[in-house]
Amino acid sequence: MADLYSAQYNPDVLSCLANLSNDEVFTPPEIANQMLDLLPQELFSSPDTTFLDPACKSGVFLREIAKRLIKGLEEKIPDLQARIDHIFRRQLYGIAITEITSLLSRRSVYCSKYPNGPYSIVKFDNSSGNIRFTQTRHVWQRGRCAFCGASQQEYEREGTLEVHAYEWVHTPKPEEIFKMKFDVIISNPPYQLSDGGNGASAKPLYHMFVEQSKKLKPRFMTMIIPARWYSGGKGLDGFRSAMLNDPHIRTLIDFTSSADCFPGVDISGGVCYFLWDRDHPGLCSYTNNYNGKQVTIEKSLNEYTTFIRYPTADGIISKVKRLKEKTMDLAVTARKPFGLATNAEPMEDGDLVLRYNRGSGRYRRSAIKAGLEYIDKWKVMLSYLSAEHAGQPDKNGQFKVLSTMELLPPGHICTETYLLAGWFDTEIEAANLLAYLKTRFVRFLVGQIAVSQHITKSCFSFVPMQDFSKAWTDGELYAKYGLTAEETAFIESMIKPMESGGDGNG
Repeated sequence: MADLYSAQYNPDVLSCLANLSNDEVFTPPEIANQMLDLLPQELFSSPDTTFLDPACKSGVFLREIAKRLIKGLEEKIPDLQARIDHIFRRQLYGIAITEITSLLSRRSVYCSKYPNGPYSIVKFDNSSGNIRFTQTRHVWQRGRCAFCGASQQEYEREGTLEVHAYEWVHTPKPEEIFKMKFDVIISNPPYQLSDGGNGASAKPLYHMFVEQSKKLKPRFMTMIIPARWYSGGKGLDGFRSAMLNDPHIRTLIDFTSSADCFPGVDISGGVCYFLWDRDHPGLCSYTNNYNGKQVTIEKSLNEYTTFIRYPTADGIISKVKRLKEKTMDLAVTARKPFGLATNAEPMEDGDLVLRYNRGSGRYRRSAIKAGLEYIDKWKVMLSYLSAEHAGQPDKNGQFKVLSTMELLPPGHICTETYLLAGWFDTEIEAANLLAYLKTRFVRFLVGQIAVSQHITKSCFSFVPMQDFSKAWTDGELYAKYGLTAEETAFIESMIKPMESGGDGNG
């Protein structure tokens, strides 16, 4: 019986599905098993342990749990069919996220998409078994779903089209769905929904699955989710704070590149999975996987308001902060430094030069309502988008972090596509700031917060201010902050070099 599933799936269809697109990322069986390895293994030798996946896609978690239970309960329930019946009827439960994933999950777990049919390895009285799917609807309030925040314009659909109103996060009382307690909740939840904004704007969802699961107070929870929560933003600030201050997160496994977990899939900022242990709070065993190397340390997650994912970076940041200098987040502007949206159009009779995403044009000074104090200064402008696609490293494991950076002379302004990193009376000071931003040292510190493709003023919270009457080089900065050869080598292995001249596009 231990070979039941391998006989049914060869080649493994779930490994194939794990290479699909970014919309609903399927979990490879090997990652599912690494997550199961975090749990106390005696759970799989108890006929009383209950498991729930509240976001079934392929059924991989329930399938891999079933394999372990079939082996682990061999002595307690010697009869094979009795053991199978007990496991599938009383220990494994799931909630599918769509109708098609409900069929896929049942096929993976029961070997039949209809567990009351002739081909199911366990017979239920209904066509769902313990893997349910209910066509839940959004609850619209002022154009948004009251539960998940989905855009009514995007997701109010007719007929049988999927509306992606996931049952687990569309009820105030998730415990009422199965009316039972669970020892283990394990999942790879949906990551986001379009929020109706410009372009590919999307609202995170994964944190809602974590928060709902905590309401049931399981003994253990393990989920694989995007790592963007490390730095918050986009509705994740409260979740970040809760996670970093939760002593029940006993294990956190981090992947800088999502491709190390999900081959061929780019997820902004990488991914992570964690073990939440209700009854045993304490320090977290944290493991970072980056560029083929794995580092594990015991740490408290809340040392900073932003989570630092690289252990070597912890020591570098501590040395920088030791001098207690002001940091550049106090100087960098928020978006729309001149109050102009991305789609602001040039004016034919303008007396200012406008820098926008399609080049340069003219704009009237009289039309500017914000940032008036910057207009006649020398300014350093930078794009609010980082250089990498979705915040992922290149094939060498390196990041550029900051992309377009330029000097804006007096009389030049920009749209919200850009931020201002500083402004001065003299060109030389602005040029020195620009050169400073291009150092690997600065871009490394920015990169510890900027885990996705967006750059905000908070990303500069670890970057110290300098005397910009002089130019700064990486060598001078390494020496000023007392970095070791190992620390400087780590910075240079992670951050791409950038030409000191030009506009920073290279």
